[in-house]
Amino acid sequence: MIVWFALTTVSVAFVVADSVFNGVTSWVQRIAWILVTTYTGPVGLVFYLLACRRPVPGTHDAFTAATWKQSLNSEMHCLAGDATGIVVAASILPVFGLTNGWDATVEYLAAFASGLFIFQALMMIGMYDGDYWKAVRKTFFAETVSMNMVMTGMLPVMLILGTHWPGSEEPHHPSFWFRMSVATIVGGFVAYPINHWLVANRLKHGCMTLPGADTPAPGLGHISPEPSMLMDHAQMQHATSAVGTKPPQSDHAMNELPTARAAAIIAGTFAILLVAVWLTNLVVPVRF
Repeated sequence: MIVWFALTTVSVAFVVADSVFNGVTSWVQRIAWILVTTYTGPVGLVFYLLACRRPVPGTHDAFTAATWKQSLNSEMHCLAGDATGIVVAASILPVFGLTNGWDATVEYLAAFASGLFIFQALMMIGMYDGDYWKAVRKTFFAETVSMNMVMTGMLPVMLILGTHWPGSEEPHHPSFWFRMSVATIVGGFVAYPINHWLVANRLKHGCMTLPGADTPAPGLGHISPEPSMLMDHAQMQHATSAVGTKPPQSDHAMNELPTARAAAIIAGTFAILLVAVWLTNLVVPVRF
């Protein structure tokens, strides 16, 4: 754990410094990577270098254009929000002495609230003309299915290690933070396929360069809507037009699934999560 925490400190310091001096994405995206690297240490740093960091000026669009990189960057919003909600809840819950089943339930609700209402809707409000509740509605599907997959990976790890590793449920103990790191890494891997599917089908956006922050590669200009959190819709349109990188509207419009199909997919991810909890119960009893 000493080696892990040392590597994590170095990794987070690098991502923070790079975000300040070399970052060309919105601060929403940068904060997501900083938080994920805090939770996943050198693993997060490796994927940051592979999928998000601008190698040299003028290359960010081309470097992040691959669908797998777009998907990984997209997942960071969800993973950062969900893991933050879980860590905060798990740090408080030991005071109440609840059973592990109730702990997991509260952690799920905290992750959902943090992921949807902060890291998705609030941070993406600029995409929806400043209408927060519209942003909640529009991001609900992507956040729910992605979060269910994150929890499918995290909950079994947290429950099993929490039972068999004395002290790892106490936030003042280093093993608690190491356990959360392991759980977050597993959750990130499990949730990647659904995020890849979401991005590939234009149901969720990926990594986008801020207008004017980096010279776009020809034909690969991904324009971030996120600066509009600090400007109104008209200003955002002017800014994106001014740098000459605004693509046709149809190229960046997000798709929406029919309600019945979306509900079926959400139900399917809940079923997968419940199966994961049931299998965990065979190893460690889940009590309410």
